[in-house]
Amino acid sequence: MPKIKVIVASAIILIALLFGAFSFVQTNVEYVDFQTAMSSHKRVQVKGEWVREEDSRFDPQKHQFTFSMKDDNDQTMKVILEGAKPNNFDIANAVVVKGRYDNGVFHATDCLTKCPSKYEGTASDLKR
Repeated sequence: MPKIKVIVASAIILIALLFGAFSFVQTNVEYVDFQTAMSSHKRVQVKGEWVREEDSRFDPQKHQFTFSMKDDNDQTMKVILEGAKPNNFDIANAVVVKGRYDNGVFHATDCLTKCPSKYEGTASDLKR
């Protein structure tokens, strides 16, 4: 009887460790630029800014928000986000998209926005 308890406990610990390792690998997404995303076949994050001059729209039938984004190396790419336009998207000064590149488009499953802080000062504030 004690051997069965040890075997069951060992199996539970092993399953928990495997689940933890798998979860870590799934959430460990590296930051890259669009050029690297194009050659990578895995899920990545790209940081940049929304190109306001180019068309952006939400398709309610497909539940997709499409916009153009410029990465930190000034490469612009069309992004299709699965879901609605994020809150504060219009005032964001930086955008991070998570997803994969496919056929000339970056398909994002997540989009994070960084908005200017109301606590950040401007150069004119420093002169006072």
